[in-house]
Amino acid sequence: MQPTVRTLLDRPELGLALLTPPASLPPEALDAAVVWAHSSDLVDPAPFLDAGHVLLTTGTQFERAEADEPDFADAYVRRLLETGIAALGFGTEVIRAGTPDALVDACARQGLPLFEVPYRTPFIAIARLVADLLAEDAYARQAWALAAQRAISLAALRPDGLSATLGELSHRLDAWVGLIDAAGTLDREAPDGGLEQPALGEVVGEARSMLRRGQRASRSLVAGESVGAPQRITLQTLGGGGALRGVLAIGDSAELDQAGREVVTSVIALAGLALEQNRDLDRARGHLRTGLLRGILAGDTDLAERVASEMWGPLPAAPFRVAIADVPAQHVDRLTELLELRVEERGGRLFFGRDQDTVVILLEDADTALADEVAAEFEVPVGISDAVAADAVALAHEQALRALERARETKAGVVAFDEISRQGVLAFLARTDARAVALATLAPLTEYDEAHGTSLLETTRSWLEHGGQFDATAQALGVHRHTVRSRVALAEKLLGRDLSGFHARADLWAALLAVD
Repeated sequence: MQPTVRTLLDRPELGLALLTPPASLPPEALDAAVVWAHSSDLVDPAPFLDAGHVLLTTGTQFERAEADEPDFADAYVRRLLETGIAALGFGTEVIRAGTPDALVDACARQGLPLFEVPYRTPFIAIARLVADLLAEDAYARQAWALAAQRAISLAALRPDGLSATLGELSHRLDAWVGLIDAAGTLDREAPDGGLEQPALGEVVGEARSMLRRGQRASRSLVAGESVGAPQRITLQTLGGGGALRGVLAIGDSAELDQAGREVVTSVIALAGLALEQNRDLDRARGHLRTGLLRGILAGDTDLAERVASEMWGPLPAAPFRVAIADVPAQHVDRLTELLELRVEERGGRLFFGRDQDTVVILLEDADTALADEVAAEFEVPVGISDAVAADAVALAHEQALRALERARETKAGVVAFDEISRQGVLAFLARTDARAVALATLAPLTEYDEAHGTSLLETTRSWLEHGGQFDATAQALGVHRHTVRSRVALAEKLLGRDLSGFHARADLWAALLAVD
């Protein structure tokens, strides 16, 4: 145990006497850790002191200064406090009898522990005791760390080595420990339920932010402040940058000194190794899924059904949908872990696989919320098909691809195929590469409107929307039907087209859709 001011005062062989009234001291002042003890009679020893030091003096400086500087004691104590020292010891009967009253008063006013050292106790005895206690504490902490690392290493050899490792770390630190997997979900914790909401939600949320950034990092946060139960939690990513495997979360612990951090470092290494082994297994499963997916898309579902049932559970029951997500390479592992978790939660009834740069998901008709979850969590575009029968998976895949193309225009979010199918074939064709052609087609109208302040384009659009009916268009625009006729006639002249025929109107309508 690291020595404190109280430790020194309680040692009878030293005979130290506390002169500062305990009521005048800050809380825990006597329990402040002592990191060293040395002596100095300098008028200003502050440059040679550091936090946690105990300064010992025989008071030579007070003999020189008392007559000339009445406020010397206050300034002296103030300088010592600014260094963060733990206590001041005054040796009597060497230079003067007793401790100066001015120094006692100054320490009481400013809250610095002051003790008197009797003549029989040499300063070296205090310094040697502090050094011995520090050495004993360092040895005890190293022995603790070695024992903890040995126990954790043995735990790692158990059947569920990762859970056992985290449990042993929690036991050794006497703190809550949690593992958030690459999907941003609390995978395991020790002890179970050791961190309650909302603190747990805050920890998982911060871990997800770290995983999204994809960079190795460590940080701490204070969780649970909103309910008046703040807890300091330390977070450390697992795995290499760009391929993070999860986040280790550790609650506040008195054991997290240098020795404790060494133990945590060993756990991080063991957990990273275990997760990397799981990653290799996930990759092998991923290759199997990809092969089965190709068979399903080719119409061969018998083999996929048998293998999936043995590995993960049954395939989705018809009617089902196909969802396709664009996922950047750095998020593929996270998405895979998330989907594996969802497969486990559903006892199967969900299947997915890689297809080049996309992830294809087969899900039941009522499970479309999963597509929204993927799009929101990874901020990617997702296309989803209509619900189809079991023998129409190829059709559903084609629909999802078309919906994905539309979703890519907005960069992130879900687009369902029925959203674009309701707009008709012309709207779909206009979303491909027709925009440039459409702009050129409509240019005569837009340029004329800009030059003359007219509304030929708006009138023509409304006229097409109303099936070429002049009266209905005039009523919608609030103008006379003859005005509509003259505008449409001018539009025909500028476009060089006769808009009385169906094909010309359809082509112009497609152009309007393409530029919308």
